[in-house]
Amino acid sequence: MNKIIQSSLVNKMIKDRLVRTAITKDSFLYFFHFYYAHYVKYETADFQKEIISYLEKSTLESLYICAFRGSGKSTMITTAYPIWAILGKQQKKFCVIFCQTKAQAKQHMMNIRSELENNELLKKDLGPFQEEGDEWGSHSLVFKKHGARITIASTEQSIRGLRHNEHRPDLIICDDVEDVQSTKTREGRDKTYYWLRGEVIPSGDKNTRLIIVGNLLHEDSLLMRIKDEIKQGKTKGIFKEYPLLDREDNCLWPGKYKNIQDIEEEKMKVASDISWQREYLLRIIPSDDQVIYPEWIHYYDELPGKEHVAYRGTYAGVDLAISSKDAADSTAVVSAHIYGRREKLKIYILPNPINQKLNFPAQVDLLKNVKKTQMPRHEDYLFVESVAYQEALPQMLEIEGVEAEAIKPKGEKRIRLSLTSTSIKSGTIKFPRHGCEDLIRQIVGFGVEKHDDMADAFSLLINATMDKHANESTWIMAFLGGGPGEGIVYFSDYVDVG
Repeated sequence: MNKIIQSSLVNKMIKDRLVRTAITKDSFLYFFHFYYAHYVKYETADFQKEIISYLEKSTLESLYICAFRGSGKSTMITTAYPIWAILGKQQKKFCVIFCQTKAQAKQHMMNIRSELENNELLKKDLGPFQEEGDEWGSHSLVFKKHGARITIASTEQSIRGLRHNEHRPDLIICDDVEDVQSTKTREGRDKTYYWLRGEVIPSGDKNTRLIIVGNLLHEDSLLMRIKDEIKQGKTKGIFKEYPLLDREDNCLWPGKYKNIQDIEEEKMKVASDISWQREYLLRIIPSDDQVIYPEWIHYYDELPGKEHVAYRGTYAGVDLAISSKDAADSTAVVSAHIYGRREKLKIYILPNPINQKLNFPAQVDLLKNVKKTQMPRHEDYLFVESVAYQEALPQMLEIEGVEAEAIKPKGEKRIRLSLTSTSIKSGTIKFPRHGCEDLIRQIVGFGVEKHDDMADAFSLLINATMDKHANESTWIMAFLGGGPGEGIVYFSDYVDVG
């Protein structure tokens, strides 16, 4: 019994039903190590005891668990805990377990049913039970003695109005409801999030407990959103991460991995280093073709402002949409304050970039307003992409008295964004702490996000700004007949805006 239960007590529990039910009803730790002893092949780790403690100490507290592959999290939380929650002191009546696919739901059902059919003591203490189908297309195990039910369904199935007798779900467990593919796009991540908030949680009641088990697959995945909401006080619950190795490279399960050689052997079994980092170390690893990485992003908390001595002007990049139809892209405008020159150049992206579906006349009106209200000076520059249809807009703006520079894009979109990477990573470009979340998401998720309008406007802005900066330096040196390091010296060349 893995040293958790003394041998003398084990013998008493085997012989006396009252003894074992009294002990196991009160303690999930004892319940698991008695009825599920055949799963316990290594000494139970401290992090596993902690998970068990969180499971048994409350009937209501939401729990969010990320743990490395092979940690036993699904065995403890999805296979064993629902049965104890019914049999034990928590007295749950209706547990619903969600998986991503019907195949996964079927496998979880088989795992639970196998225990109830083949574990003689568990069957004797919990039975009788029966398997049933229902109108939701899911399958259930019904425990008549306890008036309880466990239903397992996939995220593809609707569970509105789900009830067991008079009981709405009072325990909801979501086990790996996302994968790498489903988190690739914002649309896929939103779908899972709104499914949880709009369908799953409302199916419960005020006494319902929510438990989510999974992995950290994306900066904006379901568990990461919940983690942020807990930090901000928008959601209550406990969020725990258990990587195989902690920050000091200490192994969380020394009973299974006794030394570094054991860990290296485990690593060799994994398909790739990305899988090892993601599934065992719980590090969010982007795809191989990612252009901009989230850790490159530099933030500012306060804008230096137009009064700053190094302020040069306000620039904006415009990516135009051809249509205002729902399926079409949006017109995006990303603006920035420009400070300093040469090695002191800083580009402060302004919060709340524009991203709207507009027809041609509305685009003209929008940019006229932007130029008039935000960029009235001669030193302010409006850069508008000039390709095919878009060529008409700079011409129309000129007719309307709005100065705008038509910019021919440099190569395809990925190349244009790649050209900004050095400036992003070095901190030449800074983003506001709040107000550019969607823009940053498009930049970091370029290639997998459904829309990239703001990322395109951003690339246009930065590349045009850099070209203007380079041309300005070249013109100054040519005018004075100097080389690099010679020519006009601006006071702003020596002012650091941070």
